[in-house]
Amino acid sequence: MIYSTATVPVNPTGATPLTRSQAWKGLVLKARDARLFLPPNLCTGCEVVEDSTTHIVREATISGNYLREIISFDPEEKVSFFQASGPREGVIVNELFENAAGALQLRFYCYIGLRGKTPGGADEQAEQAWMDSDKGYKSALLSTLKRTRELLAEGRL
Repeated sequence: MIYSTATVPVNPTGATPLTRSQAWKGLVLKARDARLFLPPNLCTGCEVVEDSTTHIVREATISGNYLREIISFDPEEKVSFFQASGPREGVIVNELFENAAGALQLRFYCYIGLRGKTPGGADEQAEQAWMDSDKGYKSALLSTLKRTRELLAEGRL
Protein backbone atom coordinates (compact mmCIF):
# COMPACT_ATOMS: atom_id res chain seq x y z
CA MET A 1 0.00 0.00 0.00
CA ILE A 2 1.01 3.54 -0.65
CA TYR A 3 0.58 6.37 1.82
CA SER A 4 1.61 9.83 0.71
CA THR A 5 0.93 13.34 1.91
CA ALA A 6 1.85 16.89 0.96
CA THR A 7 0.76 20.28 2.29
CA VAL A 8 1.09 23.74 0.75
CA PRO A 9 -0.03 27.19 1.91
CA VAL A 10 -3.10 28.42 0.06
CA ASN A 11 -1.82 32.00 0.19
CA PRO A 12 1.97 32.10 -0.17
CA THR A 13 3.72 35.45 -0.16
CA GLY A 14 3.12 37.35 -3.39
CA ALA A 15 0.13 35.30 -4.55
CA THR A 16 -3.34 36.74 -5.00
CA PRO A 17 -5.08 35.75 -1.76
CA LEU A 18 -7.86 33.17 -1.89
CA THR A 19 -10.55 32.85 0.74
CA ARG A 20 -11.50 29.40 2.01
CA SER A 21 -14.69 29.66 -0.05
CA GLN A 22 -12.78 30.48 -3.25
CA ALA A 23 -10.27 27.65 -2.68
CA TRP A 24 -13.20 25.31 -2.00
CA LYS A 25 -14.93 26.31 -5.24
CA GLY A 26 -11.71 25.49 -7.09
CA LEU A 27 -11.59 22.03 -5.51
CA VAL A 28 -15.21 21.36 -6.47
CA LEU A 29 -14.58 22.49 -10.05
CA LYS A 30 -11.53 20.20 -10.20
CA ALA A 31 -13.65 17.28 -9.00
CA ARG A 32 -16.33 18.00 -11.59
CA ASP A 33 -13.97 18.53 -14.54
CA ALA A 34 -10.31 17.62 -14.17
CA ARG A 35 -9.62 18.93 -17.69
CA LEU A 36 -9.77 22.50 -16.33
CA PHE A 37 -6.90 21.79 -13.92
CA LEU A 38 -4.59 19.24 -15.55
CA PRO A 39 -2.00 19.94 -18.25
CA PRO A 40 -3.36 19.88 -21.82
CA ASN A 41 -4.13 16.39 -23.18
CA LEU A 42 -3.47 14.67 -19.83
CA CYS A 43 -7.21 14.35 -19.18
CA THR A 44 -9.00 13.55 -22.42
CA GLY A 45 -12.45 13.01 -20.95
CA CYS A 46 -14.23 13.82 -17.71
CA GLU A 47 -17.95 13.44 -17.17
CA VAL A 48 -20.12 13.50 -14.06
CA VAL A 49 -22.47 10.51 -14.42
CA GLU A 50 -24.20 10.81 -11.04
CA ASP A 51 -24.82 13.96 -9.03
CA SER A 52 -26.17 14.37 -5.50
CA THR A 53 -25.84 16.85 -2.65
CA THR A 54 -23.14 14.76 -0.93
CA HIS A 55 -21.19 13.20 -3.78
CA ILE A 56 -20.72 12.77 -7.49
CA VAL A 57 -19.60 9.86 -9.61
CA ARG A 58 -17.31 10.79 -12.44
CA GLU A 59 -15.78 8.86 -15.30
CA ALA A 60 -12.54 10.20 -16.69
CA THR A 61 -9.64 9.26 -18.89
CA ILE A 62 -6.40 10.53 -17.36
CA SER A 63 -2.98 9.58 -18.71
CA GLY A 64 -4.73 7.09 -20.99
CA ASN A 65 -6.36 5.29 -18.04
CA TYR A 66 -10.13 5.01 -17.66
CA LEU A 67 -11.19 5.89 -14.09
CA ARG A 68 -14.48 5.76 -12.28
CA GLU A 69 -14.42 7.72 -9.02
CA ILE A 70 -16.95 8.32 -6.31
CA ILE A 71 -16.15 11.80 -5.04
CA SER A 72 -17.56 12.90 -1.70
CA PHE A 73 -17.68 16.46 -0.39
CA ASP A 74 -17.34 17.71 3.18
CA PRO A 75 -18.28 21.33 2.36
CA GLU A 76 -15.47 23.87 2.53
CA GLU A 77 -13.22 21.23 4.12
CA LYS A 78 -12.51 18.04 2.19
CA VAL A 79 -12.93 16.33 -1.19
CA SER A 80 -12.36 12.56 -1.17
CA PHE A 81 -11.76 10.65 -4.41
CA PHE A 82 -12.61 6.95 -3.97
CA GLN A 83 -11.08 4.90 -6.77
CA ALA A 84 -13.92 2.61 -7.96
CA SER A 85 -12.06 1.49 -11.10
CA GLY A 86 -8.78 2.25 -12.83
CA PRO A 87 -5.17 1.44 -12.02
CA ARG A 88 -5.48 2.48 -8.35
CA GLU A 89 -7.73 1.42 -5.49
CA GLY A 90 -8.22 3.36 -2.30
CA VAL A 91 -8.81 7.03 -1.57
CA ILE A 92 -7.16 10.33 -2.44
CA VAL A 93 -8.11 13.37 -0.32
CA ASN A 94 -7.72 17.13 -0.80
CA GLU A 95 -8.31 18.98 2.48
CA LEU A 96 -8.45 22.65 3.47
CA PHE A 97 -7.42 23.49 7.04
CA GLU A 98 -5.76 26.21 9.11
CA ASN A 99 -2.31 25.55 10.55
CA ALA A 100 -1.32 26.48 14.13
CA ALA A 101 -0.71 30.08 13.02
CA GLY A 102 -4.18 30.31 11.45
CA ALA A 103 -2.93 30.28 7.83
CA LEU A 104 -5.09 28.40 5.32
CA GLN A 105 -3.41 25.23 3.98
CA LEU A 106 -4.24 22.68 1.28
CA ARG A 107 -3.24 19.11 2.06
CA PHE A 108 -3.21 16.04 -0.15
CA TYR A 109 -3.09 12.58 1.33
CA CYS A 110 -3.84 9.15 0.01
CA TYR A 111 -3.92 5.53 0.98
CA ILE A 112 -3.97 3.47 -2.18
CA GLY A 113 -2.78 0.32 -3.84
CA LEU A 114 -2.17 -0.52 -7.46
CA ARG A 115 -4.64 -3.02 -8.90
CA GLY A 116 -3.01 -6.20 -10.14
CA LYS A 117 0.41 -5.29 -8.72
CA THR A 118 2.33 -6.83 -5.85
CA PRO A 119 1.66 -4.89 -2.62
CA GLY A 120 4.87 -3.12 -1.67
CA GLY A 121 6.49 -4.32 -4.89
CA ALA A 122 8.54 -2.38 -7.41
CA ASP A 123 5.52 -0.74 -9.07
CA GLU A 124 4.12 0.53 -5.79
CA GLN A 125 7.56 1.68 -4.67
CA ALA A 126 7.96 3.66 -7.89
CA GLU A 127 4.48 5.17 -7.49
CA GLN A 128 5.29 6.10 -3.88
CA ALA A 129 8.55 7.78 -4.94
CA TRP A 130 6.74 9.76 -7.65
CA MET A 131 3.96 10.85 -5.27
CA ASP A 132 6.48 12.01 -2.69
CA SER A 133 8.61 13.89 -5.25
CA ASP A 134 8.30 17.54 -6.25
CA LYS A 135 6.62 16.35 -9.48
CA GLY A 136 3.98 14.35 -7.59
CA TYR A 137 0.92 15.54 -5.77
CA LYS A 138 2.60 18.58 -4.23
CA SER A 139 2.89 20.00 -7.74
CA ALA A 140 -0.79 19.10 -8.30
CA LEU A 141 -1.76 21.12 -5.22
CA LEU A 142 0.23 24.11 -6.44
CA SER A 143 -1.23 23.90 -9.95
CA THR A 144 -4.75 23.58 -8.52
CA LEU A 145 -4.32 26.79 -6.55
CA LYS A 146 -2.72 28.53 -9.55
CA ARG A 147 -5.62 27.53 -11.81
CA THR A 148 -8.15 28.56 -9.15
CA ARG A 149 -6.55 32.04 -9.11
CA GLU A 150 -6.72 32.18 -12.92
CA LEU A 151 -10.41 31.23 -12.90
CA LEU A 152 -11.05 33.88 -10.23
CA ALA A 153 -9.27 36.53 -12.33
CA GLU A 154 -11.33 35.47 -15.37
CA GLY A 155 -14.55 35.81 -13.35
CA ARG A 156 -15.30 32.08 -13.77
CA LEU A 157 -15.11 31.11 -10.08
